[in-house]
Amino acid sequence: MNDKPETAARPDAGSATKASDTSEEGSSPSTVTSGANSTSGASGTSAAAGAGSVASETLPAGPSLFDRVLGLFRQRNGTSLREEIAGALAETTSDAGAFSPGERAMLNNILRLREVRVEDVMVPRADIQGVEITTTLGDLLGTFEQSGHSRMPVYSETLDDPRGMVHIRDVLAHITKIARVKKGRTTRKTPAATVLDLAQVDLARTIGDLNLIRPVLFVPPSMLASDLMGRMQTTRTQMALVIDEYGGTDGLASLEDIVEMVVGDIEDEHDDDEPMITQSGDGVFIVDGKAEIDDVAKMIGGDFAAGEHGEYVDTIGGMIFNTLGRVPARGEVVQAIPGFEFHVLDADPRRVKRVRIVQSQKGERRRRATARTEQA
Repeated sequence: MNDKPETAARPDAGSATKASDTSEEGSSPSTVTSGANSTSGASGTSAAAGAGSVASETLPAGPSLFDRVLGLFRQRNGTSLREEIAGALAETTSDAGAFSPGERAMLNNILRLREVRVEDVMVPRADIQGVEITTTLGDLLGTFEQSGHSRMPVYSETLDDPRGMVHIRDVLAHITKIARVKKGRTTRKTPAATVLDLAQVDLARTIGDLNLIRPVLFVPPSMLASDLMGRMQTTRTQMALVIDEYGGTDGLASLEDIVEMVVGDIEDEHDDDEPMITQSGDGVFIVDGKAEIDDVAKMIGGDFAAGEHGEYVDTIGGMIFNTLGRVPARGEVVQAIPGFEFHVLDADPRRVKRVRIVQSQKGERRRRATARTEQA
């Protein structure tokens, strides 16, 4: 008996709300409003209390990132939607509905995406890991194992003559198809599809003979990264080779490279976790040749001033090349910045791979301390 008036109170309360809303617009449903109030009485109060107890038990989730962005748009009268987003991100507020640092960075990256070109996200030619079309199936498996990639470009003689790409899934599918034991060739009771005879796979056959090459996209370095992403989605091709004005291969871009511009680095279980810059002693740093000059300066301190090098190059390897006018040999010592010595730990004919940076003053003090210890 007590539940019945509470159940009836809920639609009356809703009717009262609707009536009050319409009364503000000029209509006068005063009779309906008073009737709802008279029939509700104390039961309406108990219904509200019951609703409050339910709400306290199941709290609604907070507004999503999308809802917060829309809320900012409703509060602003700007003429440009892009300017409104940029202005909202530039504001520093302690409001509970403000963006987190991760959300702020992601939205800023989305705004920047239309200005990013393929050359800004591509892997440079020197870092491309590809295979020649005459590579055997056995060697291809070893290359996949060493690189950790799932796709690699295929070329003929040099990267300037690309033929497509090869996917590890296509390789495994080929091996499984050849090695699968057909019905009637085994006495085992297990399903035939699960029995593989890997001895039937000819590992000496080449990539070109096996028809494992898939097409890739060829794009200019000036192409917008957002346009390339749309083209990749349309063609269902996640790899593109960047071709310069002379027809040579300038770099490689993947869908993952573009997505990382928005969400940050995406690392899987095969990615190396080796840092680009490590400190191995007092005033001694081991630096990857691809490390950014600005990042190295932050790590070492204010004494590390790139000077005019920063106007022409971005990486430590580029700084050394800019100083010498050539790629240094392994073991060579270069003084690209006053007060620092650059010991080339690893290099090939195309680039500098690893460098030891020694602060000269601290290195001299270390040598003097060692000499005094030996004399004592």
